[in-house]
Amino acid sequence: MKYFQTLAATEHVTQAAENLCISQPALSRSLARLEFQLGVPLFDREGRQLKLNRYGQDFLQHVNKILKEYDAAIRKIDSMIHPDSGEISLGFLHSLGSEVIPKIIASFKKQYPNVKFNIHQNSSKSLLEKLSNGQLDICLVTPMPGFSKIDFSILWKDELFLALPPTHPLAEFPSISLDRLINEPFIFQKKGMGLRDRMDVLCAEAKFTPNVAMEGEEILTVLGMVAAGLGVTFVPTISEYKSFHLNFIPLESFNAFRLVGLATKKGHYLSPAVLQFQNFVSQYLKKYPERFPIIN
Repeated sequence: MKYFQTLAATEHVTQAAENLCISQPALSRSLARLEFQLGVPLFDREGRQLKLNRYGQDFLQHVNKILKEYDAAIRKIDSMIHPDSGEISLGFLHSLGSEVIPKIIASFKKQYPNVKFNIHQNSSKSLLEKLSNGQLDICLVTPMPGFSKIDFSILWKDELFLALPPTHPLAEFPSISLDRLINEPFIFQKKGMGLRDRMDVLCAEAKFTPNVAMEGEEILTVLGMVAAGLGVTFVPTISEYKSFHLNFIPLESFNAFRLVGLATKKGHYLSPAVLQFQNFVSQYLKKYPERFPIIN
C-alpha cells in the first residue's frame, strides 16, 4: 500500500522507485500483485508514465485512511512501550485502593510523570483471570490456586485484625483468640474473594463456622456496616481504615495474615514501562519495612 501510495503521487515508475529506494522491477511486481489481488487495474499506462484511473482514485482514498491509522497505531505502540511515557494496565485488590496503590503511583509518577495508568480494582480471582487473558499487565493480589500460567512474587505479609465498634464488649481487649468469636455476627466479603477465603480458613482452624450476617464486595462497605454496629469482621493492616473510628484488635493466631504480591502472566511481553514499575514497587516497599514486612 505504501508503494501504491507513492506511485499514485508521482504517476511515474522511475520517480516512485527512487523515492522508495527500491528497483523499478520490484515496484512493478508489487503493483502487479496488488492489481491481481483486487481484480482491476489501478492505472492507465503510457510507457513508464502512469495515470490513476477511477478504480485507483477510489482505492487511494481508502489507502490514505488505512496508512494514516497504521502510522497512528505505530506512534501509540511506541508511546505505550517507552519507559518514560508508556502505559500500564494495573490491577489491585479493593483493600489496597484507599492508600497503598495511590501512594505507590504518586511516588512513581514523580520519577515518570508521563506514564499513564489504567487501573482495575477487583478480587484476586477476577484480576488473575483478566491477567491470564492478557487484559492486564500486572496485578497486586493475594496468591490463589488454579493459575498455573501466572508468575507470582510475594511482596509483603499483611497482619489481620478484628474490626469492631468501640462500644462492643470485646473492643478493649489487647488481643483476642478466635474461639471467643463463635457467636459473633460477621460481615464478610463474598466467597471467592481472597480476604474472605482467608477469613474462612482462620475460622476453620478455630473449629467453628462463622455466623455470616451480611456479605459485601468492597472492604470499605464492609467496614461501614461494622461501624453501624451490624457485626464484626477481619481486616488487613489497619492504617488505611482509621477514619472509620473502629477498634482493631490483634488476633491470637500465627496464621492471622495474608500474603500480597506482584503477579504477571508467564511468557507475556512486559513493556519497559511495566518492567520499570515492577522494579519500582519492590524498591518502594523496602523503604517501609514496618508497614510492608517481608515473610521469611
